[in-house]
Amino acid sequence: NAPLTSHYNLSHSYRNVINLATLLNDHNGNPTVKDFIPRLKDHLLARLQKQEYNGDEWIFTSEEWHSVSFVNNLNCIFMPKQLQLNFMTYDIRCDQDTLYSGHGDTIMMCSCEEGASAHPFWYAQLIRACIFHVYYEGAQHTMDMLWVHWLGVEPGYHWGINQAHLPKVSFVPDCESAGAFGFVDPALIIHACHLIPVFTEGQTDSLLCQGPSLAWPKDKVDDWKSYHVNM
Repeated sequence: NAPLTSHYNLSHSYRNVINLATLLNDHNGNPTVKDFIPRLKDHLLARLQKQEYNGDEWIFTSEEWHSVSFVNNLNCIFMPKQLQLNFMTYDIRCDQDTLYSGHGDTIMMCSCEEGASAHPFWYAQLIRACIFHVYYEGAQHTMDMLWVHWLGVEPGYHWGINQAHLPKVSFVPDCESAGAFGFVDPALIIHACHLIPVFTEGQTDSLLCQGPSLAWPKDKVDDWKSYHVNM
């Protein structure tokens, strides 16, 4: 279990080591891994340079990309099966969520958007938890991160106490947006969240390209069109 002094815990057991290069090659052509390394380096650089998280929209030069290298060239990456999150409940009690990689578990974090119409939270489904060892500016760094599939808030949908509606979200389609998948520092996660399928809208297989995908739990072939966020 994660000690109460830590917000989260990821196992560094060698039982969780995989060859990431092989994993990416096995899923070559799938949008889940499209531009994986450039997007990963964008995320790593932003954190190494202590930039404020903005959804990994910082732009870096090729020279900056080359300043980051992976220990063992992606041949030995930790991908823990469990993520444990400590958080404070509404009645000021310590509680803990346990999430499992590749099982469809979802997380929530504070939104980076601004403005009167900005939603206060971002939501995502956990694809994998990762621990990377990288070289940057002559030093070795250990970087924990979550590889996620983002959910977007439905435009024009009104929610809240006055409307008596829960927030409504759906997965960002992988074939329409480069922002469907991304990386998050687990330290930014508030806790797990519970999504309730909007059963009346049915299911769809159009949000992910056909065929096996790392973004889907094993044997899953479609998604609900949208979900309510249980609060």
